[in-house]
Amino acid sequence: MSRYWIELLVIASLACLYTCSSGVEISYDSNAIIINGERRVIFSGSIHYPRSTVEMWPDLIQKAKDGGLDAIETYVFWDRHEPQRRKYDFSGNLDFIKFFKLVQEAGLYVVLRIGPYVCAEWNYGGFPMWLHNLQGIQLRTDNEVYKNEMQTFTTKIVNMCKQANLFAPQGGPIIITQIENEYGNIMGPYGEAGKSYIQWCAQMATSLNVSVPWIMCQQADAPQSMINTCNGFYCHKFTPNNPKSPKMFTENWTGWFGNWGGKDPFRTAEDLAFSVARFFQLGGVFNNYYMYHGGTNFGRTAGGPYITTSYDYNAPLNEFGDFNQPKWGHLKDLHAAIKLGEKILTTGNRTDKQYGDGVYLSTYTNANNGSRFCFLSNSDSSKDANVDLQQDGKYFVPAWSVSILENCNKEVYNTAKVNAQTSIYVKKQASNSGGEPLSWMWAPEAMKDTLQGKGKFKASLLLEQKQTTVDSSDYLWYMTRVDMNDPSSSLKNVTLRVNTRGHVLHAFVNRKFVGSQWGTNGKYNFVFEKPVSLKQGANTITLLSATVGLQNYGSFFDTVPVGIVGGPIELIGGSTTWNISSNQWSYKVGLVGEAKQMYNPNKAHQKRWRTTQNVPVGKQLTWYKTTFKTPSGTDPVVVDLQGMGKGHAWVNGNSIGRFWPSFLADTNGCSDSCDYRGEYKSDKCVSNCGNPSQRWYHVPRSFLNDDKNTLILFEEIGGNPQQVSFQTVTVGTVCGNAYEGHTLELSCQGGQTISEIKYASYGDPQGKCGSFKKGSWEASNSFSVVETACIGRESCSIPVSAATFQITNLGTGNGRLAVQAIC
Repeated sequence: MSRYWIELLVIASLACLYTCSSGVEISYDSNAIIINGERRVIFSGSIHYPRSTVEMWPDLIQKAKDGGLDAIETYVFWDRHEPQRRKYDFSGNLDFIKFFKLVQEAGLYVVLRIGPYVCAEWNYGGFPMWLHNLQGIQLRTDNEVYKNEMQTFTTKIVNMCKQANLFAPQGGPIIITQIENEYGNIMGPYGEAGKSYIQWCAQMATSLNVSVPWIMCQQADAPQSMINTCNGFYCHKFTPNNPKSPKMFTENWTGWFGNWGGKDPFRTAEDLAFSVARFFQLGGVFNNYYMYHGGTNFGRTAGGPYITTSYDYNAPLNEFGDFNQPKWGHLKDLHAAIKLGEKILTTGNRTDKQYGDGVYLSTYTNANNGSRFCFLSNSDSSKDANVDLQQDGKYFVPAWSVSILENCNKEVYNTAKVNAQTSIYVKKQASNSGGEPLSWMWAPEAMKDTLQGKGKFKASLLLEQKQTTVDSSDYLWYMTRVDMNDPSSSLKNVTLRVNTRGHVLHAFVNRKFVGSQWGTNGKYNFVFEKPVSLKQGANTITLLSATVGLQNYGSFFDTVPVGIVGGPIELIGGSTTWNISSNQWSYKVGLVGEAKQMYNPNKAHQKRWRTTQNVPVGKQLTWYKTTFKTPSGTDPVVVDLQGMGKGHAWVNGNSIGRFWPSFLADTNGCSDSCDYRGEYKSDKCVSNCGNPSQRWYHVPRSFLNDDKNTLILFEEIGGNPQQVSFQTVTVGTVCGNAYEGHTLELSCQGGQTISEIKYASYGDPQGKCGSFKKGSWEASNSFSVVETACIGRESCSIPVSAATFQITNLGTGNGRLAVQAIC
């Protein structure tokens, strides 16, 4: 058969793929996403498949569905899938095809963000490092070398999805695709090349014929073949650049990421719900939570620099995949409330009316039957509002809240009135060998060669680190020899000065450790200065540079140098300065322990490990090893690395990420209270002042064996493994605080039951979970009603009404039930 006929057959079969299959037709207008003719508003949530494990996927997806989501949104991570050029990996938790099929089996759609630049607080923004080293390449601009690589990878991902019948017209779950990501925020410095690049991105994407809409996030000048969308904490003021495009909120930030040395960010459920409700009030069609489940930066995937291993993000599903309450439940109620008006929102006309400063009523009316659906908002950050809608009733709208009114005359939801339970998690010590402390072995990192200045290759200049290591390791050794042959010079009072672009530096002179230093307060370049003693003749200077996640965002972020590139490196003695930057330098990439896979318990390293009665503590560049039993039950497992300094951890050979519990957040700016009112920023409502930025590290149960497990730590700056322990995470206390006409629901998890009611009050209780107190009145049978309904049960539901508590003289609408229970 000739090639001509083969090509005709391929074209014919592809045509049939989109016209003959029982697929789904996807379209849109300014008011709706249209799926097979049905006009929809879409709630979506970001779940990044590499940040969890395959075993976690079904549970995460089901909990997202139970929370009222229609779709799951995820990036595709170029660096994970093509770690070496044209050598691909789609195995294990990189099997996005399997992930998408599980999403579809759960009855949800997929939003596919190919990027392939992702940002995502991911190392190097998701770009593979080999890309950086291609000759003549410039990333994210009108550069032929880069565009060829980007098109090759994007095409591969699209073709894999087509072959698996994953696009909606093929009967699959993918309803929306994305090309590029947040380029508009940083495109200015790229000039005309940036503008032409965006045009090329759109043309390339549409040429792939996926038959579903393409979007571009944060791209105000997106070509008309694209839908431009909004990312941020609030997007109600956003307007697409095409009046025919739907108004889409592709990243509603549910919290913020953590930094080494930073405090814990927190965004309230009330403010997040306010953001969503305001967006739909003003014509929104699609809202995606970034993140809905954050997960964990396993391995060396955390970017930044200085992004923590945990990527919890204060998301509705926490790092371990459990419910972050009340956020998950409060959003679930919001989704249900908005869905009540879906038909009217997607077909009706909107009118807006002001009722005072910051108070607006938005009325959606169906022209055919006159049905209505309303949003009543108060955007004042301090003043509550009482609004009289005449025949539609009177409403109390707290400051910084939105009320959703079914038929415009019945409040079904208010963003400031949280009826979902609050869950307080506790960590419980996991038993090990009958409660005995962990027993440790240790091994020093082999440095005989590097301390003698012997590397693998040489250069007469200071090399850039990521280009040299190709990001195969956090570590690069710089070594040189300095001959001091002037007997008149003083060699006892010499200062070693190293100008480095960081992030961490360890220095040795003549095989002796001199000191360590790292960047702080967001400044990753610094000057290292330490006094050293030299000798007449040859002196060996050994410098170990370490990165802590490569930059992932910004104009030309890929060109930001790291390591001791350029220096200068100087020796200063009295009035004499020796610049040794252009010496001949010897280099070695990584650690011996990495090359020998000391982290892999299946490798034969018995002779390297030492068993001594006193395991060394406070010793830099040291490996530690212990065994532990798998904690019983199904609760999430964490390892508490309190006492350790900085390094990397593995369980049964699986990396659980970098650790740095010695890096403490500063002591200022935290508060026990958080006012949800007013615009949220990442430094608002922070906690954990003065404590380690991250102390506990997630150990997925899929990493564990049935009984015996191995934990291996590489300690970089010196720590004490004797304080390390394994713990499980479970719900300890649950609280409910539901309003009249709603139902208070309490639930424990993991088979636990409610064992005690610590507080119960139907009336006007004051305070919050952990500090409730009686208001001006309460029902005398509050405790007995709640205890009867809840004690001994995994979950319970109590209608919040005067009738439930047998009160007959109470006016409607002014009772509330607060409960605190122990699981």
